[in-house]
Amino acid sequence: MERILMLNGPNLNRLGKREPEIYGTDTLESIENKLISIAEKQGFALIARQSNHEGELIEALHDAEDQHFKGVVFNPAAYTHTSIALRDAVASISVPVVEVHLSNIHAREPFRHQSMIAAEAIGQIAGFGVYGYEMALNALIKHTKGNDHE
Repeated sequence: MERILMLNGPNLNRLGKREPEIYGTDTLESIENKLISIAEKQGFALIARQSNHEGELIEALHDAEDQHFKGVVFNPAAYTHTSIALRDAVASISVPVVEVHLSNIHAREPFRHQSMIAAEAIGQIAGFGVYGYEMALNALIKHTKGNDHE
């Protein structure tokens, strides 16, 4: 079965507890379970990883390439706005990456408006809460099947 990586950055392990007025009440585990189910229905295995450490996220992106994953749904969280190293890691792999954010980063504080990752991703989805992860996964699957313009 072809695999997709769902990769989440710092503080996303706190979903459900952390600022629910911004990020909602769903936990990361519930989001992972929902996406695993959606992926399986489309013939993919979804592998979920989360880290609060930049280097571990970089290694996960490298592993996605080396282990022949079909794509990555990536929420870099706060590293979105600061990490040239993560931007370079996304640029260094041929695996397609979709950047996703629960909140609309472009409607928040000015320092959140800039994404270091977006220019290297095949797309960015922000502001739709948990549904954004579903959109990102579906878009990525469609892209891997070569019918992303339908």
